Formats: sequence, structure tokens, C-alpha cells
Amino acid sequence: MADKKSVSHKGTVIEITEGNIKVEIINKSMCAACHAKGFCSAGDTKDKIIDVAYYNKGEYSVGDEVEVVMKKSMGFKAVWISYVIPLAILLIFLLTLHCFNLTELQAGLSSILAVAVYYLVIYMFREKIADKFVFTIAKNNI
Repeated sequence: MADKKSVSHKGTVIEITEGNIKVEIINKSMCAACHAKGFCSAGDTKDKIIDVAYYNKGEYSVGDEVEVVMKKSMGFKAVWISYVIPLAILLIFLLTLHCFNLTELQAGLSSILAVAVYYLVIYMFREKIADKFVFTIAKNNI
């Protein structure tokens, strides 16, 4: 189902409600044979539940094996929101405040506070941001 412009994971339908399907995904890392898997958080196997907006209720039932698909561009957008922008805020504040002759402690704490404010704003707008990330599902043909 997934092409080069999308990422897909296999999952199981666990709940169907009006306009929404919950799919449980077992995130298995591809590094099972890696010698550093015990130290790497990417090697963890975690169950994740993803909400997928869906309106044709009769097509899926609880227990169906499905494939959850997301555009790669959405993943890049998530990385920017979660990591790149906060890092830029941290560095800009740190360097700017250091130029204003604040001590390293003051500049560092102020920079961390600026990143905390950024994450608070993200948290406050989480529902609006979540609407931008669209998942689709398709039945597995096994």
C-alpha cells in the first residue's frame, strides 16, 4: 500500500466509534540483530494507538489487520515541530542573551524557559496541530 512518499505500519483495529477507528500498532524496530539494541531507545518494541478518522463504519471490524499509512511529509513536519524549531529557539536565545552580557547561567536558564514556553504553546494548540496529521487505513490482503 505504501509508496516512496508514504510510511506504513501494520496494526489491528481495537475500537470503532462514530467517525473514528482506533488502531493498535506494535512498533518493531528493524535493528533486532544490532549489537547495541540494549542501549538504544529505537530498539524498543512499543504498542501505540492511533486514531484514524473514518466514516464508512461497516467496512472494518474489531480485530481486523490493517495498514496505517501516513505521508512522509507529515513525518518531516513532526520532526520540525518537535526538534528543529526548539533547537533553533534554544540556540538563538542562548547566543543572543550571551551577547547582552548575561551570565552563562542566566542565558542558559532563559533559553530553556523559552523552549518550555514553545512546548507549552504547542501543547495548547495540540488539537489544531493534530488535525494537520492525517492517517489513512487499508485492509491487509493476507
